[in-house]
Amino acid sequence: MGIPTEPIGSIPRSPALLHAIAAAQAKQISNAALEEAYAEAIRDTIRRFEGTGSPVITDGEQTKPSFATYPLSGLTNLAPDGVTIPFADGHVRQLPSLTASPFRYGVHAASFLKVAQGYTSLPIKQAVISASALSLLYPASGIAGYSRDEFLADLIQEAAADIRGALDGGAANVQIDFTEGRLSLKLDPSGNLLRSFVALNNQVLERFTAQERQRIGVHVCPGGDHDSTHSADVDYAALLPDLFQTKVGRFYLQMASEPDRKRILRLISQFQAPQHTVFVGVIDPINPIIETAAQVRDRVLEAAFFLPITQMGTTDDCGFSPFADDSSTARDTAFLKIRARVEGTELAARELGV
Repeated sequence: MGIPTEPIGSIPRSPALLHAIAAAQAKQISNAALEEAYAEAIRDTIRRFEGTGSPVITDGEQTKPSFATYPLSGLTNLAPDGVTIPFADGHVRQLPSLTASPFRYGVHAASFLKVAQGYTSLPIKQAVISASALSLLYPASGIAGYSRDEFLADLIQEAAADIRGALDGGAANVQIDFTEGRLSLKLDPSGNLLRSFVALNNQVLERFTAQERQRIGVHVCPGGDHDSTHSADVDYAALLPDLFQTKVGRFYLQMASEPDRKRILRLISQFQAPQHTVFVGVIDPINPIIETAAQVRDRVLEAAFFLPITQMGTTDDCGFSPFADDSSTARDTAFLKIRARVEGTELAARELGV
């Protein structure tokens, strides 16, 4: 049987791709040249993923502007003055804000999946952004003739279509990125914002059968951008009770960088239900030191002391480059870390006899 192991999603873009993106923005190369650079980046990413021995891969999110904003590509009813997300090192990411109705996705995740399937026969995992993250696009001042309730109804429909398209398109599973979950507790320690986020995401998930939800998971972490986080100081203990109310079958949880893993693993064991598979983070993408297979093995064995081995998998704490312009982690480093995760998970599986 073994222990399942999966990546989170993003892989650092190559210098060649970053140069092509910048050149296209400066109108120094054609769109066709940019598309060829994207195609080469996807080909190389998948080839290198296959070389790690990964049983499940992604396209590395090579063509996404960011894990959060891909649905907004091509939309014209946005302004650049939305919610800001501060990181511990002082840099800030800012979302756009919606200026007019209706809200529709400009791009759906199934389009990325379809391209990647042309380059590999391996199972492909498709990441999508959560409805709760996109709910932050609606401005506090409102939009004339378009209430927040009307916006949320459109958002739920679009987010469900995003997941549906990926499932129907043949994704091995679909991962909902929910990094704002932990951040919400920093913004609102009462937990009311977190609970509203979970409730909104559940309205999307209720459109899927229980069997389909076993192929849908949620990923949480304290953020990862330019080797910095936005909410690592928020205690997991405040997040987990509400997080495990999310109506998914899979949970992808940052753990390698957690300072007291045993305490958190013990808490997870209290909330994990029989229908849940917990993918424990055993690789820290922010740490430049490449983990050894033996270190990964030991982290898996540590987790297996607390969690049922038949309901456990391994993953990376976060994507390696969730935003396209983040080059803080080298591409080669990311693949070496992934190989260590795969090999270390196999070592642990043999030791555990699974």
